[in-house]
Amino acid sequence: MAVSFRETPQNRLILLGASNLTLSLRLVIDLMQQRFGGPSEILAAVGHGRAYGIFSEAVGRGLPGVADCGLWRRLAALEPRPSYALLTDIGNDIVYGLLPEQLLQSVERCIEQLQSQSAQIVVTGLPMASIDRLSERRFVFFRNLFYPSCRLSRNETISRAWAVHEGLREMAARRGLIVHEQKPGWFGWDGIHVHYWQRAAYYRAIVRQFPDSGGKPEFCDDQRKFFLSWQQRPEFAFKTLFGCAIYRPQPSGLLADGSRVCKY
Repeated sequence: MAVSFRETPQNRLILLGASNLTLSLRLVIDLMQQRFGGPSEILAAVGHGRAYGIFSEAVGRGLPGVADCGLWRRLAALEPRPSYALLTDIGNDIVYGLLPEQLLQSVERCIEQLQSQSAQIVVTGLPMASIDRLSERRFVFFRNLFYPSCRLSRNETISRAWAVHEGLREMAARRGLIVHEQKPGWFGWDGIHVHYWQRAAYYRAIVRQFPDSGGKPEFCDDQRKFFLSWQQRPEFAFKTLFGCAIYRPQPSGLLADGSRVCKY
């Protein structure tokens, strides 16, 4: 069943990403609410190994590309509300075989729909400094671990990643967006996943890229250790599990402050 709610949302948070955002979803929601207030209506398209422009699978679980998921139909049907969107974890499409221009087209489709809703948008660039530092041995190890079907070489993968990164910069300049540049010190040995102990600082730096709403203090407690608890954990509106389709009504998640969460 879809969850019920106690309070009217003050704003809408639209969160698009893959593994990093999945692991830090409550943290990101908490930081954005410290900046913009709450409770919030939250639309999230996340998931380990998630791609923007192609259906992807991870450990038997399949999800549609972010640009093609049900989030966009729901967003178009909702009433206007102050909206803040984060697009992050861009790049998995490369190791699934999409060309840079195909990935960029998928990201731009998302941005077009967000701008039609007058959302404030922050996009994170690819962590190119961190990726560039990967040795051949580390690259092959993590490619085989995370993306066993991929056979792109290190040089070709990095070349395509640079093309996507530069394409995001060009798109941001053309569309008036903020692109947050990634620092190599945030990331672990694989070059793409944020260190566990760096997550709070990493996402604070990203959330600071949004223009100040003029409401609450930017961050009420930099030492805060944990965040809003789940009253009900969200489930994907649609996924496949070993080839079987599974559907859940949305919203499916509820946080302690009454924020409702739709997960796609």
